[in-house]
Amino acid sequence: MIDTVAVPAQETLFDEIKRYVRFSEQDERWLAALRAHAEPHFPRIADEFYDRIREHEGAHDVFTGEDQVERLKRSLVRWMTRICTGPYDGAYFDESAKIGRIHVRVGLPQRYMFTAMTLIRLAFDEIAESALGAEVIPVRAAVSKVLDLELAIMLETYRDDFLARAQRAERLDREEVGRTLARTEHRYKSAVELARVLVVGLDAHAIVRLFNREAERITGLGREDILGMPFAEALLPEEIRADHGALVEDVAAGRRASVDLLESIVRTRAGKIREVRWQLAYAPSAADDEVVLFAIGQDTTDENALAARVRQSEKLAAVGTLAAGLAHEIRNPLNGAQLHVTFLERGLARAGLKDPDTQEAIHVVRDEIRRLSALVSEFLDFARPQPLYLRPTPVVPLCERAARVAASSDGAGAQAVVKVDLPSTDVVLDLDPAKIEQVLLNLLRNAIEAADAAGGGTVTLRARRQPRHAVLEVEDDGPGIASPDAPIFDPFFSTKPNGTGLGLAIAHRIVTDHEGTIEFQSRPGKTLFRVTLPLRRSG
Repeated sequence: MIDTVAVPAQETLFDEIKRYVRFSEQDERWLAALRAHAEPHFPRIADEFYDRIREHEGAHDVFTGEDQVERLKRSLVRWMTRICTGPYDGAYFDESAKIGRIHVRVGLPQRYMFTAMTLIRLAFDEIAESALGAEVIPVRAAVSKVLDLELAIMLETYRDDFLARAQRAERLDREEVGRTLARTEHRYKSAVELARVLVVGLDAHAIVRLFNREAERITGLGREDILGMPFAEALLPEEIRADHGALVEDVAAGRRASVDLLESIVRTRAGKIREVRWQLAYAPSAADDEVVLFAIGQDTTDENALAARVRQSEKLAAVGTLAAGLAHEIRNPLNGAQLHVTFLERGLARAGLKDPDTQEAIHVVRDEIRRLSALVSEFLDFARPQPLYLRPTPVVPLCERAARVAASSDGAGAQAVVKVDLPSTDVVLDLDPAKIEQVLLNLLRNAIEAADAAGGGTVTLRARRQPRHAVLEVEDDGPGIASPDAPIFDPFFSTKPNGTGLGLAIAHRIVTDHEGTIEFQSRPGKTLFRVTLPLRRSG
């Protein structure tokens, strides 16, 4: 005989899900008991959770920056508190559904929700086993039930999104769908899908009607996201819409001739910027009255970055050759001058001449000769770089040492506070640790000087793992660099009154020798230098 369960007439979806997994008031009490032991661990679990996400491109690509990651960590801590606290009512359901809709909007694949719940489940199981003793079994069951509730709610949001898309498709007239499919088949026969360029077809109002596979790959946007959207609104950053968007609209409307070359940028789904070289070809056709303009684009982001690195390397090599010659020519006269100052000092001592002004002048000359000699040595370090000694190096202790040395070497007069923000799981890179430490010390000392000039502040050394790279950042809250276009990596360019202009040039060369990149962003109150180094996977 089969037992039956009475179901209230107005039972909500959430009540149905709770009934299905047998989530009870006793489970609520077990979760409350777990929270007392687990809550101190929530920040650690959040750090480990997002460190794991950084290893996977599909999940990492939805991030727009470190500020977003920190907000997400805080949200994860609040979420863990909520699932252990409740109350498990309609408001709880609405909040979980809201999180699911955010996942849909940013394009997070469903598989990462399942793996994420596994990570949280294992972390809670470990805490329960160590803290709750004989009660661990019912607590584990309660955790499984509440996480299954969360999964069920979030999957409903994916289902709702799918149904909404299906309903939009059903609203299309069948005859129009047939004509669209016929036109699409004709276009694809021209190998649009196989072309390694972005192909975007626009109608006379600059609305996107065609979006090929390469365009999807570069932008991260699917056809279902982009078709029917205005070109400028969907792809162009706000700061260039007025100019480039108006140009595209004029060509699509036939008010301007085709454009053979338009250097522009596009915004990806994750909010990143890619450089694209467009050709706007106006091609109306009697057989296809929908697509009148083909925007054919070539992603030039990596090409432009490589060209910039080559130009900088060539400039550094040319200046390095000059510096080596000058240093050689200057060092010999300096050695002679230093020797003769010593002879002069001894001669004055034998003659019994101890005039204070003369003695002070001799000391000034000697100090200036030493300063010039140190400058010549720095020239030679720049002009004759030593080969790299690469070996597997943990990043965390390297950063900690650089921060300690930078903080201590600036003496008691320094007002800036040096902080580190490092991952919970270390990252091992093949690099020359001495040279990368030299880069970090240079950036940290510059940042400390900038913060001190503003009356003190905070300097942060940050390290992060990405799927294919490791990123080291030095950030200060000083006055910033006056011009964002300043050639600060050029030899002999300096913003300091007594600077040689070689520190950042040497740092650029070291990072480039490691096949990495170094860049900066600056505005009043924040300057950030970012060093990106490749992860080399053995095997």
